[in-house]
Amino acid sequence: MKYKNLGSTDLKISKICLGTMTWGLQNNESEAFEQMDYALTQGVNFFDTAEMYAIPPTAETYGKTEIIIGNWFAKTGKRQDVILATKFSPLPWARGENIPTTNKKNILVAVENSLKRLKTDYIDLYQLHWPTNRSNYHFAGWWDFEPSYGIEAKKKIIDNKLEILETFQGLIKAGKIRHVGLSDDSAWGIKQYVDLAESHNLPKIASIQNEYNLLRRRDEYDIAETCALEDVSYLAWSPLAMGVLSGKYLGKKFPNFPNKTRFSKEVMADGWDRYQTRVELNSENAAKKYLEIAKKYNLDPCQMAIAFTLTKKWVASSIIGATSMDQLKADISAIDVILSKECLEEIQQAYKQYPVPF
Repeated sequence: MKYKNLGSTDLKISKICLGTMTWGLQNNESEAFEQMDYALTQGVNFFDTAEMYAIPPTAETYGKTEIIIGNWFAKTGKRQDVILATKFSPLPWARGENIPTTNKKNILVAVENSLKRLKTDYIDLYQLHWPTNRSNYHFAGWWDFEPSYGIEAKKKIIDNKLEILETFQGLIKAGKIRHVGLSDDSAWGIKQYVDLAESHNLPKIASIQNEYNLLRRRDEYDIAETCALEDVSYLAWSPLAMGVLSGKYLGKKFPNFPNKTRFSKEVMADGWDRYQTRVELNSENAAKKYLEIAKKYNLDPCQMAIAFTLTKKWVASSIIGATSMDQLKADISAIDVILSKECLEEIQQAYKQYPVPF
């Protein structure tokens, strides 16, 4: 395994991170335990979860993944071996709000509840799952994104960020969290947190977790520059583009997808319209091209996709997720895959042909 510092902290995280969102729905507890056991033996010391998991998010599945991880800690006694990341998820059923907000009161409640479910005294990296006080273009929100406007809107956003950072500072002093990060945010959002922390002597954002893969490369510009210059670790979620880069969806149409997959009928409770462009013609043609490149260079397509994310200096860790042990073993092994210059050149040509597949 290879490791990299988490932002400007002294924590060294594995460049392959174990994602956990399938545990509690697509995977049961014993399967999750097997995944954690194996990942740790392979040097994966970085586990990522969220209070809203399992996925898709529902009131029934809320918190189940954290409970499973907590049970594993209790059984194995290996809490000290893991750098644990979880997230504050602003959902109506999390704290009974019609319009979920990210503020001091809710963060304090969320941290206490996560600590109980995780059966731990501290969280290594506590992240905000997505912004709640301004527009967000992630999760397919780019199709109709409209930013907030004006000085008054900015003041409300900044005041909220200060409240959040001050809350994090109190939690760090109390020993309940060690470091803080963002998820599904923009370059502007990251920079505001960085600047506010510096000017007010508050905790610096250590990381940003966004979607990044061969089919979704928007963050190679402003986000990458911000992370590189501000020493913020980029954590790539969905390096397989929700499984599309594996090829398992080729020729399949909704709802006739393979069972126990991200796009299967059973796990599309949160709305097909958010995901359909990922498996329509543009995306399918791009995925076919990348599969051809993998075949030409005798590479497992999933390993090639994960290895590609790690060729970027600004990517600190690639977050994998698996429903089977075979898949998990292959994905972790991607850390040893070296993409040749010729392979990378063909990937670049494919990117120019299909710059924004979805």
